[in-house]
Amino acid sequence: MALLAGVLFTGIGLISGTDETAIVAPLALLVILIGVPPSGVIAFFLAAIIAKHISHAVPTTLLGIPGDTTAVPMLREAQLLRSLGVPHIALQKAISGGVISVAIAVPLSIVFALVLTPFADAIGAAAPWIFIAAAVLVAYTSKGKLAAVVALIPFVLLIVGLQAFILEQKEATFTTSFFLGIATGPLIFDLFSAMSPVGRRTMRQEGKREFNLAPDVRPKGGSRLPNPFKALSGRQLAYTSGSAAITSATFVFSPVAMAVLMGEIVGSRIKNGYERLTTVITVRNGTTESTYIAETLIPLIAIGLPLSPMAAGPAAPLFNAPPVYTLDAEAGTTNNLHDLLTTSQFALFSVIAAIIAVAIAYPFVMTNAHRAATWVMKSVSHEAIIAGFAALICVICLYEGGLLALGVTITVGLVGGLFNRMIGMHAGVQFMGYYVAVLTVPAILAL
Repeated sequence: MALLAGVLFTGIGLISGTDETAIVAPLALLVILIGVPPSGVIAFFLAAIIAKHISHAVPTTLLGIPGDTTAVPMLREAQLLRSLGVPHIALQKAISGGVISVAIAVPLSIVFALVLTPFADAIGAAAPWIFIAAAVLVAYTSKGKLAAVVALIPFVLLIVGLQAFILEQKEATFTTSFFLGIATGPLIFDLFSAMSPVGRRTMRQEGKREFNLAPDVRPKGGSRLPNPFKALSGRQLAYTSGSAAITSATFVFSPVAMAVLMGEIVGSRIKNGYERLTTVITVRNGTTESTYIAETLIPLIAIGLPLSPMAAGPAAPLFNAPPVYTLDAEAGTTNNLHDLLTTSQFALFSVIAAIIAVAIAYPFVMTNAHRAATWVMKSVSHEAIIAGFAALICVICLYEGGLLALGVTITVGLVGGLFNRMIGMHAGVQFMGYYVAVLTVPAILAL
């Protein structure tokens, strides 16, 4: 499964704008629902995010278009390095920083999870109140700031109302449909906008969209096996390693916010302009790897509840994917990867996934980035990708609850996409809002 994810997401990462939540979460959910064993699920997921965060640097550095949401903080440095004629240096630095961060984040995340494990029962008992505090914190650190915090109220009420209606009609509740609606909200909103005359006017553009791909100016010859320790200077290795260690512990904060923060802290300490640009892009791409790994592994190993923006976003199916993995809000019990794998198994399969993903993505991107980016921009249709994922979403919804589940996904996706596009309330905030609806609201009503 790690090999499959490594190959698949190395390719997906080359395509600009392939958001992690919209792409990784549905495919992880599909892997769980078809019955892949827990070891295969964690290996697939970790290999997917590691490979994608290596190859997403290709469109970011060579095309000047962010590969996904977490690549946005690298865009300024990538564009400045392109203007200096060294996009290949930017690419090499960024993905080498990612590889170093993977090597540090995997063992440190497991150590931090072991430190938290003795407090798991206390954390679980306080989960309803921790979720609402975390939701407010994650909302305030999003682009929406106070507006995203206030928007949690109508969004939570929407979830509560839909769950009550579903319970009345089916005598059961849905989970997957809500997750898919939140994960693909911006996509659903854009599809509705394309059907509206008003929306079409704002989306219309004249002529074909043009991209400027930087020339391939890599030196000829050299070793066929790239080495991240040779691609980075001693100072860049130190800053990337330090940032990866710090962000492996701060697992409750937004990955994008941490990438921006680490880049600003490191950049403020370097006076030479070229050294500052290459070091900041290295640290920021490394931070995208360390935050995603830590925010997945620490809640999974220590608590079993999705108490991080990552766990409540792209990694949400690893915690709750009925009927395979469940999270009982009323009883406060779980049956997910936290219960099905031991810590040593988490460590073993995480290391295997990391090695396979890096072994596939890193050499491929270092040696074939320019050819791959050219092929993707000329041959891969974004419309075909969107159609494929729309079909996948329909199949999973119909599997869970027929047309009613599909209606729930469209409703949640349209509202969530509107909040995302208009006020910057991203999918991580909305996932936290979902857990506030199913965990905190019943606790408040029981007081």
